[in-house]
Amino acid sequence: MTKTILSVDDSASVRQMVQLTLQGAGYQVIQANDGADGLAKAQTSPVDMVVTDLNMPVMNGLGLIRELRKLPAYRGVPILFLTTESDAEMKKQAKEAGATGWITKPFQRDQLVSVVKKVLGA
Repeated sequence: MTKTILSVDDSASVRQMVQLTLQGAGYQVIQANDGADGLAKAQTSPVDMVVTDLNMPVMNGLGLIRELRKLPAYRGVPILFLTTESDAEMKKQAKEAGATGWITKPFQRDQLVSVVKKVLGA
């Protein structure tokens, strides 16, 4: 069965690159343009993994993770940060919020696919 990944980023070009990369690896991708949009889509379409940016309008990535982790269906769903941030304190906050991993932009396509496969156990 095809795994579904929610890609949340306020940059349309980043969402498109993530979608092309992951669809090319056999995953289905749902896009959201900020944390609030991502939360709404996650509640209407269950996903196997979330890949989110940190800095976004309306609701940032940390807020999204905190809200998702409150939902029973998302307590064990892997959530990756895909962001330009590389600050150790920010990584600590992300882990405390419930992030599974961290990839720094710009990302290598094969790196993203490799991490997704590892985290999803595929």
